Amino acid sequence: MRCPRPLRADAGLLLAVGALALLVLLGLHVAPPGCPAAEPPRAPREAPTRPTAASPPRPAPCVANASVAAHPEFKAQPAHVRDFLLYRHCRAFPLLQDAPRDKCAGPVFLLLAIKSSPGNYERRELVRRTWGRERRVRGAQLRRLFLVGTAASAHEARKVNRLLALEAEAHGDILQWAFHDSFFNLTLKQVLFLEWQGRRCADASFVLNGDDDVFAHTDNMVAYLQSQDPGHHLFVGHLIRNVGPIRAPWSKYFVPRLVMAQERYPPYCGGGGFLLSRFTATALRRAAPTLDLFPIDDVFLGMCLQRAGLEPASHSGVRTGGLRAPSAAHSSFDPCFYRELLLVHRFLPYELLLMWEALNQPDLACGRRARIY
Repeated sequence: MRCPRPLRADAGLLLAVGALALLVLLGLHVAPPGCPAAEPPRAPREAPTRPTAASPPRPAPCVANASVAAHPEFKAQPAHVRDFLLYRHCRAFPLLQDAPRDKCAGPVFLLLAIKSSPGNYERRELVRRTWGRERRVRGAQLRRLFLVGTAASAHEARKVNRLLALEAEAHGDILQWAFHDSFFNLTLKQVLFLEWQGRRCADASFVLNGDDDVFAHTDNMVAYLQSQDPGHHLFVGHLIRNVGPIRAPWSKYFVPRLVMAQERYPPYCGGGGFLLSRFTATALRRAAPTLDLFPIDDVFLGMCLQRAGLEPASHSGVRTGGLRAPSAAHSSFDPCFYRELLLVHRFLPYELLLMWEALNQPDLACGRRARIY
């Protein structure tokens, strides 16, 4: 005996009477003995869940600007410069890790915004244990955030994304966006942070923007900032003037004329660390969307200040170029040289811990030369 064929969805092609009969059979059909039962109709797929206020829609992937590639000088550029030119218009990237909603609850006096590469776990841990510890200094509240992207390779990104998720769960101090973390993307990181701050922490009186390899004397920073008005312009650090783009392709700071034709940068402060007020953060946030992204982040902020009609200023306590001992008889690792400073670049993780411990010794005597090693 031949098994009957399963009913098809195109029964509408039959005559009206036959269609009615098939509808009846569809409800009563029983397979003859020895024949497989007809497959039951599949349940309709559920409609995709709509994004809610708690989960905003993810921005569509940014498409490369193909018109840039038509420039006759484009192909001669290094790969990282070509990538920057193709995607410099891309500014919308989803957050992979966000800070807790109460990160800026209550008055935040100094927000520590620390740029970090995804794999720099040891540096972040040492900052948490030393100058970046969330605490009150002279009655002023400090809050801490690390600003990170993702690793370039998919394999490495999976590992460090998991690491950063664990850090975010344990410490609540990770802001991670879904863009490749690279030197030329530091400006993107800065712009995204300013946007985040405008939404979530706009009332912070002051911000320290710094790298994860600096030594920041946050107690001294608070003492200095308490004499400043957060409602007025303040942007201080290691002031750099009268310099321009480096045209040597081998340099980390290489900027070809295809990116910037001018030969002079506006005044800016070295990106290793600088302080700014609430007023100035707002001015930067307004100016940034009016400018094309520039691959050197501290220069870009100088451009934003210029657009806003503001200027950066020098502070002798910020040494992003490092610190030199006054003579060969002294050590540049002497804690007495750091006691009155605000920030010094750069420190290895173990050096950071040693210096912090030395400066917090109650018996530190600087009348005579002091060593911590």
